[in-house]
Amino acid sequence: MKFKTLFSLALFTFAAPTFSQAAGVERNIMTGGPKGTYIQIGRDIAKLSEGCGKPLNVVESAGSLENFAGVRNRKNTQFGIVQSDVLDYLKTFEADDKELQKAVRGVRIMFPLYNEEVHILARNDIKSLKELEGRKFAVGKKDSGTFLTSSLMLDIVQVKGGERQAINPDEALPKLLSGEIDALFYVAGAPASLFSSATIDPAKFHLVPVTEAPLLASYTPAKIEAGTYPFQKEAVPGVAVKAVLMTFDYAANGKAYQRESCKAVSDISNLIITHMADLQASGHPKWKQVDLTALPPGWKVGACVKAGMALDYNPGCKAPAASSGSGENDDYLNLLKQRLKQP
Repeated sequence: MKFKTLFSLALFTFAAPTFSQAAGVERNIMTGGPKGTYIQIGRDIAKLSEGCGKPLNVVESAGSLENFAGVRNRKNTQFGIVQSDVLDYLKTFEADDKELQKAVRGVRIMFPLYNEEVHILARNDIKSLKELEGRKFAVGKKDSGTFLTSSLMLDIVQVKGGERQAINPDEALPKLLSGEIDALFYVAGAPASLFSSATIDPAKFHLVPVTEAPLLASYTPAKIEAGTYPFQKEAVPGVAVKAVLMTFDYAANGKAYQRESCKAVSDISNLIITHMADLQASGHPKWKQVDLTALPPGWKVGACVKAGMALDYNPGCKAPAASSGSGENDDYLNLLKQRLKQP
């Protein structure tokens, strides 16, 4: 599969942004499908921002590729959640590909988030990834991180033949349950609500373990704990990628659109850091796994993000936004600033 062609098509889907207009600057975060983990994380951030009197729109999308393209090119889109293997791929091929160099220009890390487990839900007679040969299975939409990850994993294990359907997990699950396909891939932070809310018969379907040495060497080893989903009684070994919050390198002293967007990034940066305890207490369970210092190598953190980390930064909330553990936040900010120092 020609992944660079896929990236070129996805990353240039939107026209180049126009940053000269000041009126009506909105704040948007691109997430994922309606039953995925990304959209729940996005809603948690939006709730935090709205509590400060600063509305943030949560935008559904196909996933990582579309989100990266949106941050780079879509007007009024300051934030997007992206899989780390998408970033790894871009970094690997950027030096020798002018289109990819253009695509990544100006895109910056905001924060690393949590590990996303690779779910492979399949008929019970499929015991390993290799046994997907000759089968019908769903690999995710072409603008999604699931599509990239599943395609790379299948190539690493050299799964041949069969029919790969480029549809999203929401569409794929009913097809699997009705017998139209044999398996589906879904990269999402467990517990993924799609599997939590669906009626999946454990006598017919299971999560396929990922134990192949080449995959464990290429991805982060992980485990979906027993009882994560109603149909899953035992722990399932597998692999994971990290979800990363991305933004654009706006100019704090630029024209009005750039200034307002940079302010939005600084505000959200500050709110996430100073309210991490609140997010972990009342947000999606994956917030408990977030380590904001676990930065992926080779990517720069945006200046507007760093501005929001200043101990005296004030997001200018229009309503009270109580913070938990201010002393702990000060320590966390200092640690972050040490980790984020650029040469």
